[in-house]
Amino acid sequence: MIPFTKAHACGNDFLMIAESDISGHDPSSLAIALCDRNTGIGADGVEYFDWQNDDPARGPLAVRIRLFNADGSLAEISGNGTRCVAAWMAYESNAQPGDAMILHTDAGPRTCTLDEMRESAAPTALITTDMDTPEWEPRVVELADGSRLDGVFVSMGNPHFVLLVSNPPQPDGSLDFSLDGRPWQEIGEEICFHPDFPEQTNVEFVQRLSRGRNQPDQVALRIFERGVGPTHSSGTGSSAAATAMIAVFGATSPIEIFAPGGMQVVRWSGGNEPLLLTGPATLIARGEAWPGNA
Repeated sequence: MIPFTKAHACGNDFLMIAESDISGHDPSSLAIALCDRNTGIGADGVEYFDWQNDDPARGPLAVRIRLFNADGSLAEISGNGTRCVAAWMAYESNAQPGDAMILHTDAGPRTCTLDEMRESAAPTALITTDMDTPEWEPRVVELADGSRLDGVFVSMGNPHFVLLVSNPPQPDGSLDFSLDGRPWQEIGEEICFHPDFPEQTNVEFVQRLSRGRNQPDQVALRIFERGVGPTHSSGTGSSAAATAMIAVFGATSPIEIFAPGGMQVVRWSGGNEPLLLTGPATLIARGEAWPGNA
C-alpha cells in the first residue's frame, strides 16, 4: 500500500507521495496508474517528495520534489503542484503566517510563504511563491494549415507559449477563446506537440477583461497543459500569461488571472526581478492506494 495526500490549487489536483514509499516501483508508471480518473485515484500529476529539513528549529522547512504528469512524463515544475506541497507542509508543521518553506524542484528552488491558513470545510492555505525571474521572447508558430500565430514564448523553468485572444463574447455572454474558427483545445494540442518545441510546451490563451484605474488588470485564461491536456488552472501558466501581458501587451502589475478553477494574483515589476504568484491550495484527502499495474 502506498500512502498519499491529495490536494488541489484552483482545481489543478495533485497526489503527494513520499519517495521512501515507492521503493521498487517505477515513478512514471505509478503516476499513470494513480492519476487515472476511472481506475486510479485521479489527479493531474504526482509530486514525489523527500524531506530535506523537517525541523523548524533548524531553519525553514525544505523538501525535494519531483513532478510526474498524468501521462507519466517528468515535468520541471508546476506552480500549483508546488503550492499544494507547500500547503501540506504548512499544515503538517502547524506553520504560521509569514513562515517560509523551500521546495527544491527540477527547475530550481522555490520559496513559498504562508500568507494565511483557513480552516473551513478543508484546510486551505493562501501561499505566495517566488517563481524566480521569467524569460520571454516574441515568437511566431506556423500551423499545419499554413496559418501563422504570433505569441510569446515564456520560460518559468518550464516552457509556455502564450497567445492573446480578442474575440467578442458569445451570444450567451461566455468568453470565446477560439482562433480562426478553431477551438482553443485543438490549437493548444497542435502547438503543444509542434516541432518548434522538441520538449513540447504548455499553451495559454489569454483574454483581457479590464484595465481599471485604481483596480488591478484582469485577464481570463485557458490552458492546454503539456502531459495533461486542458486543465482548470496552472500556476506556471498564470505566471507565463502575466509575463506576456506585462512585457508585451501593456498590462501592469499586479494582474488578477481568472482560470476556470479560480483566481490567482501575479506581481512582477519586469526585468530581472522575481515574479510572485499568490493563490490558494486546499487539502482534499489522505489515504492508501494499491499500486495496481505500476
